[in-house]
Amino acid sequence: MLPKSPFTVVLSCALIALMPIKVLADTASYPSRPVRLVVPFPAGGPADILGRIIAQGLSESLGQQVIVDNRGGANTVIGAQTVARAAPDGYTLLLAIDSTLAMNPSLYSKLAYDPAKDFEPIGLFAEVPCIIAVYNSFPAENLAQLLALARVSPGKINFAHGTVTMHVGGELLNQMAKVRMTPVAYKGGGTSIVAVMGARSR
Repeated sequence: MLPKSPFTVVLSCALIALMPIKVLADTASYPSRPVRLVVPFPAGGPADILGRIIAQGLSESLGQQVIVDNRGGANTVIGAQTVARAAPDGYTLLLAIDSTLAMNPSLYSKLAYDPAKDFEPIGLFAEVPCIIAVYNSFPAENLAQLLALARVSPGKINFAHGTVTMHVGGELLNQMAKVRMTPVAYKGGGTSIVAVMGARSR
């Protein structure tokens, strides 16, 4: 019997820093206190790692501490909502992905933020490539073998994902390859990677 096993699908997505919309009254004195960077994922995942790298660089260039605040869950909605409700003074930033800005408004009928009206883009700082990974003892060494197993065992192979972007990527693969692999949702990339490494399906 084929083991139920997650694999990771990560679509190419942009990571961009945002802040609540408002022109700072005195840019010459900004920042005069620590800045918060909200990462809408749990600690330990790819977005968190990138967020901490950018926070360190900003701290050095701004001369003020930039603190990472992990607010994972709900496909980045919790973190985005936190920043949208923050004072629009430039001291609360958001690490956003394509789901945050482009997909969520189409997926949720009632969204607690408006990407166009609530945020001001600061800059694009990373693009994440698309990968598929399985645990070491999984009986497939390449994509062709994985899809062959999926065809003979519909619904028996799970794929872990940490965002809607990854979920959509997995479902797109299902559709294009005419297979049926089962999505398993996690709060972020870190937790989904741990699941894959441990051959767990949650």
